[in-house]
Formats: sequence, structure tokens, C-alpha cells
Amino acid sequence: MKQPIFFNPIFKERVWGGEQLRAEFDYEIPSTNTGECWAISAHENGSSTVSEGEYKGKTLTQLWESEKELFGNIEGEKFPLLIKILDANADLSVQVHPDDEYGAKYENGELGKTECWYIIDCDEDAEMIYGHNASSKDELKAMIQNNQWDDLLRRVKIKPGDFYYVPSGTVHALCKGTLVLETQQNSDTTYRLYDYDRKDAQGNLRELHLKKAIDVTKVPHTDQKSSSKVERIEGAEITTFVENNFFTVQKWSVDGKLQRQQTKPFQLVSVISGEGTLQVDHELYKIKKGNHFLLPSKLGSFEVNGNLEMIASYC
Repeated sequence: MKQPIFFNPIFKERVWGGEQLRAEFDYEIPSTNTGECWAISAHENGSSTVSEGEYKGKTLTQLWESEKELFGNIEGEKFPLLIKILDANADLSVQVHPDDEYGAKYENGELGKTECWYIIDCDEDAEMIYGHNASSKDELKAMIQNNQWDDLLRRVKIKPGDFYYVPSGTVHALCKGTLVLETQQNSDTTYRLYDYDRKDAQGNLRELHLKKAIDVTKVPHTDQKSSSKVERIEGAEITTFVENNFFTVQKWSVDGKLQRQQTKPFQLVSVISGEGTLQVDHELYKIKKGNHFLLPSKLGSFEVNGNLEMIASYC
């Protein structure tokens, strides 16, 4: 197939959500506490539908199950990636995710959840929680039991354009005033470690998952420094943030023209700023901030024209 596949996003309401997804991307969100845009998803909790073209109305899950050639016939029961945009209008709960082995054993065969964040925008003094200060599991347990959260949790300053790799086992949380594009394994398993003693709309404390969270937390914490590689070509700049067994994530900054060959099993692309056109096989597609699309296996060469930034990922 020599056409990109565009998707309709799915929106999820969260206690920490807001209205930035409407303000920034002009999305029709369901409420004033919309926290997540599932931009490209084939998860059972929400599968994206194709917005136009030959497969209009079909879900990504259906395509994965019936049109494997679109994805280079790669193996696996589940589509491997999930792309989200998160609007943290309030602090998210402090959480940690399992790896594949733990998820398979304790979460009904669910994949683990290694993820990464590109900071689209944030408040001037924004920060996030990334890691912890415990030197052993015993110390981790003791600090949790004694509510020593200020001593336990590591806070780091963030700014727009930052990228953070968050492998499974990493204690983490986005904080208020942050808009993030998240690339992750196709999993919805989260273990909540701490939630600031907040209550939900019914006045109840949200559930914590302390045993599982402690089980999967890596001790001691080690920062996952990502050494970005930058390739400058005429009219564009390609920044590769991370390359590993889970995903490769890049930023494509185009100021003019970007010509590429699609040589991967598939690529997922999210436009995070600007507008322009995508040309494939003499067909021209308008693309703008907030669009999300898949470049299938046999797409061949393509060309992006305009002034825009995109986050692209593949396995």
C-alpha cells in the first residue's frame, strides 16, 4: 500500500486532566478534565479508527490482525506501540510500570511498559518526578511506610524540547503544567505508588498498588541519559532520541523539504507543530499540528514540505 494511514484520536478523562488538548491542537475533547489523547492505539482499552482512505472506519487492531503486510509482517500477538499526548493540568500520581516478564505473569499476559516523553510545552518552572533516592528495597519500603516522600522522590526541572527515557521499573510522574508526547509499549498497566492523598469525585482515595510497585521498582535508581544523534540535511534536521529493542524515537524538524525512504516495518508520525504537505506516489496529503498517521511497510519514498515538527517512531 502506497498511502499513509491517518487516525482519529481517542480521548480519556483523568482527574489531573485539563483543556490543553483543545487549546493546543483544536481537538474536540469530551470535558474540561481531558488528560490523554490516545493518538495511535491498538489497545483493548481504546483502538484508533482510520479517518480516511481505503481503510476508513477500521480500527488499528483490525488492520494488525488482518493486514499484516502493512506492518512488514512482523511477529507478535499485539501491535507493539502506543502513542499518546498527555495534558497534566495537575500532578499525576507517582507510579512505576512492570517489565514484560512481570506483566505476563501477573497482568493476564499484558506487555510491560517502557515509555519515553517528549516535552511539547510546560510552565516556566515545571518539573517532573524521575527516580528515587532509596539505596535498597528495605530502605524503599521504610521510606514509603514513613511517608518520607520529599526525601524519597527525585525531582528534575524540565523545559520544552526535553526528552526523557522511562524504562519499566522507573519511579516517575509528570507534574502540573506539562504537555507531553509519550511513546510507549502497547500496555495500560500502571502501579500507583503515591497520589498525594487526593480524593476522587466520590470522596474516595484512589487505589494504590504498593506491593506490585515495590516489586518492580529498580533499586538503586540510575538515570537513563539519552545521547541524541542529530543528522542535518538540506531543509530538515533528524534527531534520534533513543534506539533500543522497544522502539526508536526521532524528531523530524522540517523547514523546507524532507525526502525519506520508508525502509522500516512501519513508522508512526505525530505532527506537534506547524503545517505542510506529505507527498507519496504523486498524491499530496495536507498535514498539520495534531495529525497522526502510519507509514506502512511498502510505502516507498515520501516527501514532507512545509515548516513543521514531527515525532516519529518505529520498532
